[in-house]
Parts: sequence; C-alpha cells; structure tokens
Amino acid sequence: MAPRSSQRKKHTTTMKTVGAVLSRLRTHAGLSQSALAELACVAQETIASIEQGRRPLLPHLAERLDDVLETKGVLWVMVDNLPEEAKFPIWAVEYVTKEQEALALSSYQNQVLPGLLQTEGYARAVFRNHVPALTEEEIEQRVGARLERQGVLHRKRPISASFIVSEAVLCDRIGGAEVYRVQVRHLRACADLPGVSLQIMPLGRKAHAALNGPFSLLETPDHQHLAYSENQYSSHLIDHPDEVSNMSQRYAMLRTHALNPEESKSLLDRLLGDS
Repeated sequence: MAPRSSQRKKHTTTMKTVGAVLSRLRTHAGLSQSALAELACVAQETIASIEQGRRPLLPHLAERLDDVLETKGVLWVMVDNLPEEAKFPIWAVEYVTKEQEALALSSYQNQVLPGLLQTEGYARAVFRNHVPALTEEEIEQRVGARLERQGVLHRKRPISASFIVSEAVLCDRIGGAEVYRVQVRHLRACADLPGVSLQIMPLGRKAHAALNGPFSLLETPDHQHLAYSENQYSSHLIDHPDEVSNMSQRYAMLRTHALNPEESKSLLDRLLGDS
C-alpha cells in the first residue's frame, strides 16, 4: 500500500488537474466563475474551490457543468475515470449522486447530526475530531462537499425528507457553545422547510427499533427503493428488496417512538430558550 502522504499528494494533484480543466473550459466559454455558478445553480465559492483544487468535482455536478458549458460529457468522463484513491470512496459517490436526485429520503442518526442538516461550523468541528487528524485542506474539502449536498433540501420541487435524531446528539456540544447554538437554530429553521419532517427521539424510551445504529433510506426518480448504512470502516448501499423492506419497517417504527414534528420543534425552541 502506498504511504499515506503519497496518497494525499496524488489526491491533491488530481483535484488540481480537474480544477484546471474546468477553469480552461469556463474561460473558453467566456464565463466568469459567478456566471457559471449562477447557470449551474451552485455557489460561486463552489466553482472557485473546485478550480483551485480544494474541493472534489462530484459526478452529478460534473454532468450539470457539461450541460451548461456544452462540453459533451468531458468533465463527467474525466471524473468518472479518476483512480479510486483520488475520488470519494465509490459507495459515497454513488450514494451522494442518488441522494441529489431522490424523490424522498429518510435518515436516522444517533451519533452526529445528519450531514444534510449540519451548519458549516458543526461540520468543520466534526471533521476536526477525525482520528487520525485530517489536514486543513482535507477538512475544507470535506466541509465544502457536505455543504454542497445540502442543496437537495432547497430544490424548486421540494424533496420529501424525514429525519429522526436522537436527543443524545443534542446533548453534545460539538464545536463549543456558539457552534452549538447556531446549529440548533439551523435545525429549527430546517424543521420548517417545505417537505422536511424533523423528529427527536427522546432519551429514556423503553422500546427502540434501531439498536443496530444509524441508517438512511432513498427513493429514486424511477421509484427504486434503497437503503444505506455505514460504520467506522465500511459503508453499504443496499438495493435488495427484502433488506430494504426490513429497514423501512424499522424506520416506520422509529417514527412512532419519536416525538412528533411539532413536539420536536418545541424541544428545539426550549433548547434555544425561545419558549
């Protein structure tokens, strides 16, 4: 196996190459970074970070940029053929791509807040707690990618999104008091987004349908149902109907055990001292 430093160097060099190609194609099209960002419905910082090699270009965004720049799939092919060590793990790429297109998603978390609901400060604190430690560049790349994913909650046609979060997660102060308060305020705002349902699983329940840990469910545009789970060393995108059905039943049971959305909003208000 290649040394860790060698893998990081190769990863960074590859991202800079992808960024340089995007910059060249954008310039050839006569577009500024802000103009391309507007056409692709992303933040200008996203385009800037990719071009500078600080953020990976994900497949779904590569495809969108190809459409905007009329580059006939050049960026998508380039990203799709990167060596595996230069990309997110293949399971993560596949999951993120399907997440961005999903008609519906459900997520149960009992360790950290769902990535789609994290603030920048909270996400950065999560990655700063990574062991072994990440470089500042790696932290910024991961924070940027996580924030970019959150666009799925703000689509013109709202996604149907359900989140169940253990109250234990809200007992932690990841990142410190100010990061915590901003994060809880953000959660409260997300709870009012169109199509979003946020439920808190209170401490002390006598029954629990997900003792095996966190997991997510997705429904794709062609109505395929998928499940996703991860642990410290591996993750799985599951498409077997029986297994997905089992996990869907667990999630349905969890929803009956958790506080309902209005009760959950009231709990967040109390944490913020607004009631």
